Amino acid sequence: MPLHFATWTQAVTEHGGTFPEDLFYAYGGIPLPKTVELLNEKFGYAMPPAATARRKEQLYLELLSEASAITAVASVREVIEREHGSVPFAIVSGSPHASIERTLVNLGLRDKFGVIVGAEDYTHGKPDPEPFLTAAARLGVPAAECLVFEDADAGIASAEAAGMQWVRIPHTRLSTADE
Repeated sequence: MPLHFATWTQAVTEHGGTFPEDLFYAYGGIPLPKTVELLNEKFGYAMPPAATARRKEQLYLELLSEASAITAVASVREVIEREHGSVPFAIVSGSPHASIERTLVNLGLRDKFGVIVGAEDYTHGKPDPEPFLTAAARLGVPAAECLVFEDADAGIASAEAAGMQWVRIPHTRLSTADE
């Protein structure tokens, strides 16, 4: 999440705006163009949603290429490594597939996930249940038997609406000024 925040900050700043860190975390999991729309509504910006989202992703992929740019949450990685092969795993994200794939490859986890659900795979993003229900259907697992590891309020609301259990994963913030 800190890398996403840094790239969102740059993309929004390029349009003359700001994206407060607490709001960034509140919007976590929401598809990128929708995030731009929400920022435009909240602050009166006129950022083009598709172009701003593309710029954010371009910046993210550029920074992601740096070896130390991203690390997995240790406790989640431990569960993935321990349970891989006995439990099916999916990634459900508001990011596009290209971003998800590159992130997983950089983390050395791509082979652990048989299903990836990105922003291109659903109509209604988090907090709607559609993203998680799509993943459950692709995994062939009833929603009630799914456990979601989630770091954003919108994702938790989405999991709950889908009838899934969830575990909150705390984030590491770039600053503590907003806490």
